[in-house]
Amino acid sequence: MKCRLAVSGNMLTAYLDGEIDHHSVQPVRESIDNAIDRNQPNSLVLDFSDVTFMDSSGIGLIMGRFRETSRLGAQLYIFNPQPPIEKLLLIAGMDKLAKIQTNGKKEKYKR
Repeated sequence: MKCRLAVSGNMLTAYLDGEIDHHSVQPVRESIDNAIDRNQPNSLVLDFSDVTFMDSSGIGLIMGRFRETSRLGAQLYIFNPQPPIEKLLLIAGMDKLAKIQTNGKKEKYKR
């Protein structure tokens, strides 16, 4: 699992790449949290375009980042999850915590 971070204005984007599982999630979590602390963004985007697999550790990653962004009053977005991952996100209720945007379709699922 790789995570590349980019800051543009008040938006922090985490470009996730690979498999999100219990073996790979801890360094990603720490990297994102450190960037949140440094940048205090208004929005955090978790870009799932290149995520090929996700287990419940990915749900935990999202829930923890929701807590971090909520304390700042920031919005959490999930961009471009692959269909099986999007289904898992919806079943887990992540659309209640984050705005999920698929293939450039903005606000497909409202918070």
